[in-house]
Amino acid sequence: MSGRRVLVTGASRGIGRAVAAAFAEQGDRVAIHHRDSARQAESLIDGLPGHGHAVVRADLADPEDVRSMVDTAARELGGGIDVLVNNAGVFLHGPIAESSYEEWQDTWRRTLDTNLVGAANVTWCALRHMTAGGRIVNVSSRGAFRGEPDSPAYGASKAALNALGQSLAIALAPRGIAVASVAPGFVETDMTNEHLKAPRGDAIRAQSPFGRVARPEEIAAAVVYLASPAAEWASGTVLDLNGASYLR
Repeated sequence: MSGRRVLVTGASRGIGRAVAAAFAEQGDRVAIHHRDSARQAESLIDGLPGHGHAVVRADLADPEDVRSMVDTAARELGGGIDVLVNNAGVFLHGPIAESSYEEWQDTWRRTLDTNLVGAANVTWCALRHMTAGGRIVNVSSRGAFRGEPDSPAYGASKAALNALGQSLAIALAPRGIAVASVAPGFVETDMTNEHLKAPRGDAIRAQSPFGRVARPEEIAAAVVYLASPAAEWASGTVLDLNGASYLR
């Protein structure tokens, strides 16, 4: 099924960029959301196959920004949204033993406002433009299950995102809308670039028996499948994509 209208948050780089490209390659129209990466978003849209794509901007921590962005995306895509990919997120360093109380609160607020509440608000707004056959795919993380000791707010936000997705999978099934999640481990992106440099990078790659980390295109392929008409029965799924680096 091609020609769907797809909104991908955090699509200017990394996993989101690969996801947007994968949908466009199969003939879908894509709205590329960014917060402050207009140049990267425009460079992506210039290289996408097909037509009818759009760039939209919002700070996901701002509820009114979110509402305006989603409404604009729906309008630019031709009057609706068939697929929502909640990919945008922040990863903030904030270990409990090394943070002041003020830093601790700020890290949690900023992380949850974007990774959880922002995604929830985008979903609420997108649902107003979605009909039966719609798909919602959330990009979670391996950290939701194994823990993130140096970034506990991130791990908690992704665990909560999984719970949100599963709750909505039940709530939206009567409307013919399926909801699923992917939970990647380390992926080669701008966000992880510093972590993957030697010598720490060697240890990270060794976490997987394949001796490497994921490519963004591998995550994108799973997202495209979960958003497909064939994947309705996967609603409620949280799909691990970590190269057997963490098994549960």
